[in-house]
Amino acid sequence: MTPKIGIHEKDLTKSVQILSTILSDEMTLYIKTRKFHWNVCGESFMELHKLFQTQYTELEETVDAVAERISKLGGKTIGTMKEYAQLTRLKESPDKYPSQKEMLKELLSDHEAVVLLLRKDIDDFSEKNKDAGTTDFMTGLLQEHESTAWILRRYLS
Repeated sequence: MTPKIGIHEKDLTKSVQILSTILSDEMTLYIKTRKFHWNVCGESFMELHKLFQTQYTELEETVDAVAERISKLGGKTIGTMKEYAQLTRLKESPDKYPSQKEMLKELLSDHEAVVLLLRKDIDDFSEKNKDAGTTDFMTGLLQEHESTAWILRRYLS
């Protein structure tokens, strides 16, 4: 059943499509952060192990919130690795196990990329789809990624 929330059905469909891509980006970042948590080693092992755990836990909550937003707009939420891999705008690094510093740099780069992508997505939700609720939700998500990027940047300063 299509929600009757003041957004045209075609705009709801566009919002769901964008959200599915965002969900794929979030899942890719979640999996990468989890991989780094499992594989970090060296002098700052425990500190980074805990940092990555905090970050993937936050990403897990984000993934769930984005999936629920898709449902609220009447869409079906994707849920397979194949679908995520097809839609994500982030790059994966299979068979690569970087140093601590490279892990931090890669996660920083991904969070900053997500911030830039969300800025464009927010414009689309607001201007093209007239979807104020998703615009507001995505603005909060953007701020979370800005904060995570700031934390990662501090480790590299």
